[in-house]
Amino acid sequence: MNSAGAAAAGGQVRLTAWVEGRVQGVGFRWWVRSRALELGLLGLAENLADGRVKVVAEGARQGCEHLLGLLEAGQTPGRVRRVTARWSAAAGGLSGFIEQ
Repeated sequence: MNSAGAAAAGGQVRLTAWVEGRVQGVGFRWWVRSRALELGLLGLAENLADGRVKVVAEGARQGCEHLLGLLEAGQTPGRVRRVTARWSAAAGGLSGFIEQ
């Protein structure tokens, strides 16, 4: 089975999400880290120079989908205006979940 097939079957995936809005300086990255760890995900949340936060999460597809739903639900610190998500096969190389 190729990586796309594994992802579709509920295997390990990588979610990369760019979150726009008032998401810097409001505890947003800490909140993302807490939710990701609760879901058993590895990855990072980092501030970008343009004011967005980039979230990279790897783990079970169900956990990543749940995290994406939380990002989009609007119950986060600050104010999320838009979330752009990209799915790919898990790439590995991540340890824990860090804030950058």
